[in-house]
Amino acid sequence: MANAKQTPQTPLEALGAQITGCKRCPRLRQHCLEVARVKKKEFRDWEYWGKPVAGFGDPKARVWIVGLAPAAHGANRTGRMFTGDKSGEWLYRALHENGFANQQQSVSSHDGMVLKDIYISAAARCAPPDNKPTPEELANCESYLHREAELLIKVEVILVLGKIAWDTVYRAFAKTQAGRGKKADFKHGGKTEIGTWKVQMSYHPSRQNTNTGRLTREMWDAIFKTVRSDLGN
Repeated sequence: MANAKQTPQTPLEALGAQITGCKRCPRLRQHCLEVARVKKKEFRDWEYWGKPVAGFGDPKARVWIVGLAPAAHGANRTGRMFTGDKSGEWLYRALHENGFANQQQSVSSHDGMVLKDIYISAAARCAPPDNKPTPEELANCESYLHREAELLIKVEVILVLGKIAWDTVYRAFAKTQAGRGKKADFKHGGKTEIGTWKVQMSYHPSRQNTNTGRLTREMWDAIFKTVRSDLGN
């Protein structure tokens, strides 16, 4: 019996396959695999992803969200950005309320989540120990941001979640996107531009920020209202 004809990969799918097979950072790969082996008690019945995590979302997105890195028991478990952890609960609820997602919860990579006008990726594609990738590890992932930028041709707004995400995006694109002038300082609610892109800054919706009140629901919701305003609809 002849093999079933395979659907050709889109360029973003091909990039995703390249990312998930990446072995550029031995320390991160070892950490991801160890977390997947040991697991967290509440997820002991899960088969962890344990690999680099590709971007996720609408290929025609006008908004590109860049986070820090996969969470050890979130995306490193589920295989999809911001899925299966508290940060993801905050993010997808806001996306749903603002018309960017078809549902407000994301618990697995097969839960039916569909994003509209949004693409999500990160500065680092592997879960780092203590959520702290090294400068060298961030540099190793930079080419993936460049390739996403080449493919996400409709992007108008980049939403950076946290200072590391902002530093990484600026370093990657300030020159290639004809950036000019002094780099803007990171601050929640801060806005700047890189080339034709509008850049919106926000604290990352990590427990460290949300449990301490550094990032409140009101602050978080205001970010997405600003993003909608920047898109003009």
